[in-house]
Amino acid sequence: MIIDRPIGLSSFDNALGRTIIELNVWAVRQGLIGAPADALLDGFCQRLVSSGVAVWRAFAGLRTLHPQWGGYGYAWRRDASAVEPAQFERGREYDEVVAESPFGLLIRRLQSPGPVPELWADIRRHLSGPEARLDFPVLQELAAAGGTDYFARAVSFGLGGDPSRGTGIGFSFATDRVSGFREADLSLLRATLPAVSLAMMAHGGYTIASGLLAAYLGSDAGRRVHAGAVARGSVESIRAVLWYADIRGFTALAERTPGGAVINMLNETFETLTAPLRAHGGQVLKFIGDGMLAIFPFNDATRDETCRHALDAAAEAMLAIDRLILRRRREGKPIAAVDLALHRGEVLYGNIGAADRLDFTVIGPAVNEVARIETLCEPLGHNVLVSAELAASVGDRQRLQPLGGHRLRGVSEEREIYALFVAGREAGRW
Repeated sequence: MIIDRPIGLSSFDNALGRTIIELNVWAVRQGLIGAPADALLDGFCQRLVSSGVAVWRAFAGLRTLHPQWGGYGYAWRRDASAVEPAQFERGREYDEVVAESPFGLLIRRLQSPGPVPELWADIRRHLSGPEARLDFPVLQELAAAGGTDYFARAVSFGLGGDPSRGTGIGFSFATDRVSGFREADLSLLRATLPAVSLAMMAHGGYTIASGLLAAYLGSDAGRRVHAGAVARGSVESIRAVLWYADIRGFTALAERTPGGAVINMLNETFETLTAPLRAHGGQVLKFIGDGMLAIFPFNDATRDETCRHALDAAAEAMLAIDRLILRRRREGKPIAAVDLALHRGEVLYGNIGAADRLDFTVIGPAVNEVARIETLCEPLGHNVLVSAELAASVGDRQRLQPLGGHRLRGVSEEREIYALFVAGREAGRW
């Protein structure tokens, strides 16, 4: 193990040197076993306190790659029984909070051009006494609460050490000791934070991968891929309610609408459709242009309940789409109706595609049939259509209006189709 020797430490053969080695060995072990970030921060702070470092409050924040979250945070207090985790939503507010904090200053230092990219940057601020410098809001808050000294480090993990292209970790430590941090305390922090950063990033990388896979593949598919289901042709047969939604008249709408407005409409429409799925156990598999495919897996014991949940989600989605259309119309934005089909069947679920480009999805006749049923929505004058197979699992048939048998393209026999009644929609709309 290579450890940078702190300034002023001529040998590791003393109490401080032995503590540095012990903490580095501990941090590396935590990284190897994949210790969660909150447990790692708690263990590190507890060991600092046991070593005589009067840590009062500590924080670790990880920049991450996720479409919703810009970062994760973990706050430690000496008088608290557990680390407090937090998620920071991506956007202007989060960026401004970071920019106006000590971490913003450190990140700017790391991003400054130089012959060799810097991997980390430090800042220290006295919070009390004649040398006090409270040039950030968080320092004022810590000082008001009784803090006397503050130390922070930002660590860059990027391509070639470029912080603008990768992720990173920020640490901060505050003490309430009257005399502040000792030089030995700072030497201990500086000598051990590289290993702690690597250990935390080991878990951070796992979290980033899990989040990205869930965002791009869906929660269940992402979990399966992350657990090792990566072989092409690795599929299993499952039974599920299939949900296929499509925006009516999208091609004509896209031709006469600016691209940015189309993307905004798609995002709002898909979020409106997805929200009820989360509450009722549905999983979005993919967005196909202006379409959306989702599944509600079930077994024998859960079949009928799952079918009811799928219909409830469809009803909630249609009411939410109505509200979205009214709001967008008031705002002068483009609007579009959504058609939705639900079907129950057996499908193959897993990895399909080329050797170097796979898709984790479902295939089978049931998938084709639900897409064909959706095309009947406009000619039959209903927004939500349900197959006979799904209707057979629904006890409350008052919600369903039989529409008779209809031909589906590519299907030899007629299929009985039903319309879902959605209470609260305008008269005549199903």
